[in-house]
Amino acid sequence: MKKLVLLVMALLLVCSGAYAQGNVLNRLKNRVKNAAEQNIGNKVEKGVNDVLDGKLGNKTDKNNKQDEEQLREENRARAEEIKRQSQGPGQNDGTWTCPECGHEGNTGKFCEECGAKRPEKSDGTWTCPECGHEGNTGKFCAECGAPKPDGQKKEKPTETAYAKSDFVPGDEIFFEDDFANEQLGEFPSRWDLLDGYAEIVSIAGRKCIGFTDDGRGSIKPLMEEPKNFLPDVFTLEFDSFINGKNELGDSEVGEENIYITLFSQPLNEEVGRFHFWWRTGDGGSTVNWAAMNPSGGNWVYGDKDLSVGHDGSDESKSFLKLNDWNHFAISFNKRAYKIYVNGSRVASIPNMAVPTWFELSHQGAYKYSTISNIRLAKGAVPLYERLMNSGKIVTYAITFDVGKATLKPEADVEINRIKGIMEQDPSINFEVQGHCDNTGSAAVNDKLSQQRADAIVARLVEFGIDASRLTAVGKGAHEPIADNGTDEGRAKNRRVEFVKK
Repeated sequence: MKKLVLLVMALLLVCSGAYAQGNVLNRLKNRVKNAAEQNIGNKVEKGVNDVLDGKLGNKTDKNNKQDEEQLREENRARAEEIKRQSQGPGQNDGTWTCPECGHEGNTGKFCEECGAKRPEKSDGTWTCPECGHEGNTGKFCAECGAPKPDGQKKEKPTETAYAKSDFVPGDEIFFEDDFANEQLGEFPSRWDLLDGYAEIVSIAGRKCIGFTDDGRGSIKPLMEEPKNFLPDVFTLEFDSFINGKNELGDSEVGEENIYITLFSQPLNEEVGRFHFWWRTGDGGSTVNWAAMNPSGGNWVYGDKDLSVGHDGSDESKSFLKLNDWNHFAISFNKRAYKIYVNGSRVASIPNMAVPTWFELSHQGAYKYSTISNIRLAKGAVPLYERLMNSGKIVTYAITFDVGKATLKPEADVEINRIKGIMEQDPSINFEVQGHCDNTGSAAVNDKLSQQRADAIVARLVEFGIDASRLTAVGKGAHEPIADNGTDEGRAKNRRVEFVKK
């Protein structure tokens, strides 16, 4: 019986083992099946991605290797660039690029193109400008003890054509009109109409004369003696806006002609002419002039191209500024007749008959070239002579934008003459006084006159005069020298005085 029981138990153990083994086998089989299905799914998914990426068949591994190699090359190149930049200028081949003008390949301490100083290295070290010692880290050079440069670029004095011009503006203004108080669309109140039509227009933020009768018109200033108001020494100045485009943005807007015709009493015959011609389409421009000899009968004619080849190909050498205000001036001194454009002399006639009045004429495209800031002034007494006689120089030739302390470019002519006096006589020091007329409030005028005096001092310092020799004082409208009730009186009160200290 016992043997039977043992046999039954043995059979049961065998059956349970087989059952368990069967379960294990089934589970193993299922795992293999699932793994196979997963592997197939992965391959299918990868194949789809490869197709989408443009990789087919056995080329996949090859393309992947190429991509990885290209990526490594790009990373290496990027690392080299970062390393080169972190090392600062001049660490690879000894050259550096100027941060001011962009010139590449510099090898010395200063830019070969613009003269700017070589920038400091980004590792914090600097090169001494005195002895050339490199690798300094403190505030002073370890070799010679020179202080570390501040790194600020020092502006060179600006030298314009006006600073070098021989134009001498008249000392006393007897007619000036900037049209600031005129109404748009009205005829200018201080002028007389001789032909065509004119009205006040606005261009580039400034009021000026526009000729609306097909761009044609002639006018002359209203004076007590209409045909006998020019002295034997005078200057005439005006601005004209040279516009290269019309209201639609097109560059072809026709031709402009501005004439200043000079006449002489008692026969009212023409004795001189200034003619400015400008073609907006291609930038062609010319100044023509004519002058009668004092003896009469014989004339001198001439012209000068202002635009370099009439095609605007080299605006840097052109006398004119496109889409901007341009300054024209005439100087007459008993017999000598000169013409200036933006500070540059374009004509000089040594002998001409004396004119007594003038008319201003225009022909061309209305609105696109206009006239503003017209000024007539008497005489031209040497500045030094004025200084010695009265202890000060009163000048009207230093001008500003309306209501601002911004010096006009032509102001450089007079400022440069003041500079010349101070250079010739180092003992001369000036109090620079700004004076206004009584237009506007005292608070505004006081502030503006001070700002203008400051601007003149700054300009002289820029031209090389030591700041310790100059003092700026704004006088406002508190010290008039003429009647503020008239245009001429207000013009005389708007002045600059250099008072010797």
